[in-house]
Amino acid sequence: MLLTITTTAHPATDLGYLLHKHPDKAQGFEQSFGTAHVFYPEATEERCTAALLLEVDPRALLRTRTSVSTPDFALAQYVNDRPYASSSLFTVALGRVMRTAIRGVCEGRPELAATPIPLELHLPAVPCRPGPDQARALFEPLGWTVRAEPVPLDPGLPGWGDSHYLSLTLTGTLRLSDALSHLYVLLPAMEGGNKHYWVDSTEIDKLLRAGGAPVDGVESEDGAGWLAAHPEREWITRRYLARRDRYVRTALARLTESESEDQDQAQDEVPTDPVVEEREPSLADRRADAIEAVLDAEHATSVIDLGCGDGKLLERLVRHRNLERITGVDVHLTGLEIAHRKLCDGCDPGGGRGHRPLFTETPREKGQRARTELVLGSVVYRDKRFHGHDAAVLMEVVEHLDPSRLPAMEDVVFGDAAPRVVVVTTPNAEYNRHYEGLTDGSFRHADHRFEWTRAEFTEWADRVAERYGYTVRYLPVGDEHPETGAPTQMGVLTR
Repeated sequence: MLLTITTTAHPATDLGYLLHKHPDKAQGFEQSFGTAHVFYPEATEERCTAALLLEVDPRALLRTRTSVSTPDFALAQYVNDRPYASSSLFTVALGRVMRTAIRGVCEGRPELAATPIPLELHLPAVPCRPGPDQARALFEPLGWTVRAEPVPLDPGLPGWGDSHYLSLTLTGTLRLSDALSHLYVLLPAMEGGNKHYWVDSTEIDKLLRAGGAPVDGVESEDGAGWLAAHPEREWITRRYLARRDRYVRTALARLTESESEDQDQAQDEVPTDPVVEEREPSLADRRADAIEAVLDAEHATSVIDLGCGDGKLLERLVRHRNLERITGVDVHLTGLEIAHRKLCDGCDPGGGRGHRPLFTETPREKGQRARTELVLGSVVYRDKRFHGHDAAVLMEVVEHLDPSRLPAMEDVVFGDAAPRVVVVTTPNAEYNRHYEGLTDGSFRHADHRFEWTRAEFTEWADRVAERYGYTVRYLPVGDEHPETGAPTQMGVLTR
């Protein structure tokens, strides 16, 4: 298994500083499955190439008994491509041998580590069953020019066709740390998740850290966040985590959470047009204020927050003395865990799966009377735990559903749970033109499936109200523009 890294930056031998490997030395690094060698085939001021060669010991692979995670035939533990193709063995060696370079740390030349340089990366054999198009879809959004050439099964027998291996060459001007992070994440994804070791929950942090997302509240070294913004992030995440659905859901939720913080901040930034200028509090705070005001006016005694996320609204609701019961529901376990920490510092999770709450919490402030529950569930599936609430809130939720799933949500909320009051907020698409960077047809958040105009929202809410026996009134949230209205539109449906 071989990787070559070439640069023509002047002086090109500065590549040795970035890799922390001297161009005049050939070094070996022992691994449990073989030896990784780093050497420089060429090193001049005009052009410098560093090579990482992994020499795999087949006997060591056999001793591990996990060298092939999904053997396709009886002799797979003896006959496999592990010693020859850039597999998980190679990325493990890459992460160990070039750990400091991946982190972007160069104490002697910190400005060099932060500077994009011309790079050419070449790997002669990369497994990628989806083929060259998928390789381009993975690397081109990251700024690479990709040359992906299928390796023939047998050059002497062209009639046999191509193998599922690619000769991959990447050319671009990037920071070396970014380039190595891309390989560290995308090579296992291209392989399909058939890692030589057992995939557990620690792989989630490895993925997020290499992808530039915060881990345990700590930003990555480069803070790039390239994985969260990648158009193929779900495909990458699923295959990197060996299709372990529970881990995939958690990783995607954490990626969405880190992206949402940036998106929400951008969504609520102050427009430059003085006519639509927003002052403190932020739009997010105004939404929560408006919802609280409606619940007070409706004299609600119990509330279910459907799509509660990390508990921003719940934190406010638990302080209301007139609320005797509060339930937060979300499809992402990670968001509920964050909400649990916010609402109940020091409390132990209780409850269970099925039709019991995931967490039952005692509010943390003395004098709070509300019984607070956090429930893992989906707004598009009927659930007995949704029953018995005086009011329901869908705060910035409906736009995250595929339009085909809206009828299921309507049946669950208005037909089955049927609270007396339902509060719905959603972005006003007409207002988007006042936000810098939002072109016609673009959405405020990458996960939005649609954004309604005021007429479209009214048409939907009127139809739902008529079908399920509600009346509806509409309230603006945020400063109104004479032409485009308020940034957020609210519907209050009362049965």
